[in-house]
Amino acid sequence: MKKIVFALLLLVGISLQAQEISIIPKPAKMDVQNGKFLFNGKVVICYPVAKDVDFRKVVDNFVVELKETTGVKLAKSTPKKQKSAFGDAVKYGKKGDAHIVIHIDGDMAEEEYKLSVTTKRIDITAAKPAGLFYAFQTLKQLMPRNVMAGVPDESIREWSVPCVEIADEPRFSWRGFMLDEGRHFYGKEEIKKIIDVMATYKMNRFHWHLTEDQGWRIEIKKYPKLTEIGAWRDSKVCAWGDVKPDGIRYGGFYTHEEIKEVVEYAKERFVEIIPEVDIPGHSQAAVASYPEFLACDPENKHEVWLSQGVSSDVINVANPLAVQFAKDVIDELIELFPFGYLHLGGDECPTYKWERNSDCQALLKEIGSDKYRDLQIHFYKQLLDHVAQKPVEKQRKLVFWNEVLHGNTESLGKDITIMAWIGADRAAKDAAMRGMTTILSPQIPYYINRRQSKLETEPKSQGHGDETVERVYNYKPMNNVDEELQPKYLGVQANFWTEWVIEPSVVQYLMLPRLVAVAEAGWTPAEERDYDDFIGRLQGEARYYQLKGVDYGKHVFK
Repeated sequence: MKKIVFALLLLVGISLQAQEISIIPKPAKMDVQNGKFLFNGKVVICYPVAKDVDFRKVVDNFVVELKETTGVKLAKSTPKKQKSAFGDAVKYGKKGDAHIVIHIDGDMAEEEYKLSVTTKRIDITAAKPAGLFYAFQTLKQLMPRNVMAGVPDESIREWSVPCVEIADEPRFSWRGFMLDEGRHFYGKEEIKKIIDVMATYKMNRFHWHLTEDQGWRIEIKKYPKLTEIGAWRDSKVCAWGDVKPDGIRYGGFYTHEEIKEVVEYAKERFVEIIPEVDIPGHSQAAVASYPEFLACDPENKHEVWLSQGVSSDVINVANPLAVQFAKDVIDELIELFPFGYLHLGGDECPTYKWERNSDCQALLKEIGSDKYRDLQIHFYKQLLDHVAQKPVEKQRKLVFWNEVLHGNTESLGKDITIMAWIGADRAAKDAAMRGMTTILSPQIPYYINRRQSKLETEPKSQGHGDETVERVYNYKPMNNVDEELQPKYLGVQANFWTEWVIEPSVVQYLMLPRLVAVAEAGWTPAEERDYDDFIGRLQGEARYYQLKGVDYGKHVFK
């Protein structure tokens, strides 16, 4: 009888401990054990000598962060004997010599990791720095939320980690978030906060929408008027309906130095930045800066737009100087952003002014088409060829919104990526069937700038309040897609458009916790996802947001 009671108590203890564990996104495999690892006395972290500088840097950063948030000092050491570069051949010394042991397993995927916590030791296995970083992110989530937030908490006297066995890797390689700063400008410190939150939830692509009709937000040395003129407008609000321009001089932009600072910050957190310069549509700010060669009608007045919606003032793609302008901008972007992708927009590009421009009419005839949309594709083909001629380390894959599928897209070849937003499931499948890679970013429900509740207290934004946390979570990416097409699906992305959102706190309020739901869709196996379970795990995140100093929607928190 005593054995039965003891066994029941043990099971209850394990169950209670399991309830306290709230890892987001949910790991692919996790087994909760009884007990906990205590950070007590001298704690040694042992890791193999890796040639990869970033691998060592991940360890060093974790050691510093743990000390700053908990006071726990980790003594670093390396194995006494190393027969090869793989963990199985490394001798870590006698039992008890090390408390946190890092292993390198070259057979694992780049973002994959294993985490084993016993009462005596923590073992982490990964092949690459990204996998090690994500293992540490999970380890920090197993501790009080102040650790992940990077804020000390002197009220906590004992630091521990529950015993678990985790084998984890992402479902998709692309787990992204896009922020539009063309309409409203927030500054580098706010961007860093967003990158921190993304890294917490193992998101790895920050799509930075830097140009719009309403503002050009990045310094281009060769074209200084883009920021002298294009970065500023005569209204803080973007006019729409009853909302009129307010006459306030408003704007801002990022210098090269600020871009480089944010890029380095993101790299340390394994977030790649995808800059977007939206051309030839959504380009009135650029046209206003250099109307003499970008405008289809340079004789008319051009100014940075004060309204929402879609402007017809697009770049004159028939002007060789406009094509050279685009190439020059791309050249500077490549130098600033050392990552694999550039986004050139391609959405909502009216052909109205092309149809009335003699040069555009002549070019359309020259390329043998009667569809003005093909002028846009011809423009992109020249830019694609320009990038392809660069040295390998300077080449980039180009990303476009799915409207690009409506033209003579085959001329661009298959080595482009389509970001599917409007009719996303259908558009993504269309792109995949054409041999192109694709990213799912459905307007409904992944545009998380839209209102998340029907309550009258919600901030003014787009939508009717139907894009709730539940609706965002329950979207099923790559649902019913044939197996042979699935490799073309890179992943998922949430988007945030800022026509109505002036303050960064409102960005945060609308973004969270819906961004977390998208993060789990990008990481966790489809069969492991469950909304009720997610909401249970989400409850502890309110504390993290409060410590981090970011706002969030309160609707699903108890």
